[in-house]
Amino acid sequence: MKKVMIIDDSAVVRATLSQILSNENGFEVIGTASDPLIALKKLETLEPDVITLDIEMPRMDGISFLKQIMSTRPIPIVICSSMAEDGSANAINAMQFGAVEMIKKPQVGTKKFLEESKIHICDAIKAAYMSKGRLHKISIAPSQKPVMPANISPTGMPVQPKLSADVMLAKATPAQMVLDTTEKVVVVGASTGGTEALRVFLEMLPADAPGMVIVQHMPENFTRSFAERLNGLCKVKVSEAKDGDSVIRGHVLIAPGNKHTLLKRRGAFYYVEVKDGPLVSRHRPSVDVLFRSASRYAGKNAVGVIMTGMGDDGAKGMLEMHEMGAYNIAQDEKSCVVFGMPAEAIKAGAADIVLPLQDIAEEVLRRSR
Repeated sequence: MKKVMIIDDSAVVRATLSQILSNENGFEVIGTASDPLIALKKLETLEPDVITLDIEMPRMDGISFLKQIMSTRPIPIVICSSMAEDGSANAINAMQFGAVEMIKKPQVGTKKFLEESKIHICDAIKAAYMSKGRLHKISIAPSQKPVMPANISPTGMPVQPKLSADVMLAKATPAQMVLDTTEKVVVVGASTGGTEALRVFLEMLPADAPGMVIVQHMPENFTRSFAERLNGLCKVKVSEAKDGDSVIRGHVLIAPGNKHTLLKRRGAFYYVEVKDGPLVSRHRPSVDVLFRSASRYAGKNAVGVIMTGMGDDGAKGMLEMHEMGAYNIAQDEKSCVVFGMPAEAIKAGAADIVLPLQDIAEEVLRRSR
């Protein structure tokens, strides 16, 4: 039984989330609080497995509460906030401070949205629960995003049966692979826990690192703030991908939320195509779509990396990369927040090597020389 505490200043949100979770097998709401100070008092006697947390609340804001909890008594936290549109930087900061998952709450119609998004909510809490025991205390310093989960679109409505990358582009065949370049290109996929894993990975890269495209499962409007934050921390340039952007040395492109991003090639030059399309492997952007495009247009010139995340998005695409001669790296279980996506890729035989997070950057550089 997953024990959940709900912290939100809205009585409607508290009641709706409580009802959703109480009606689902495997969940128990053991407490609610209208602000973080009340929650801190209740946590003296309660031991939740997961906390859902709003950002804007009276007396103490959610980020301050998050920092306090993660620096003293780490508990998996799911942010449930309406800050996505005009406060996404705050939400990204929350994930950097240790929030595991994100539910984007609308400004109006919240009750209906939450009811329609019950699969989204339950999946987010399950993913957070899976991270229990892997969280570490953070050090609070002055300088210190939902993932779109299975079965739910960015609008919160149920989606159609799980689709493959076939809906976006055809699978590559060896006969199609004619390369006019030996320039290496790196493609990366991540989900739950990926915001912090990507920071660690990218901060270790030199300014002339190979061109890179990343899919991090994250809601629309969060990816730009995420890219901007990484750009301020890393030697490489990091930006949210725009259709037609070149993939060049020293530049990392982050797939925008709610858009698929594909690697393409024109002669010897790589670029990205950013486009609409249905959810693939229940995600948009999808790692499978990016990886398939890399298998088709980069082949043996590609280096693939799959990181922490729930589900199996990326496993099929990485296997296709492997079949076309790419070199693939999977993050190991010990350093993952959730060992889902890497585990599926390893099980499929798609990974050439399994490494702890701290060693991935060096291996990428070694294989890209």
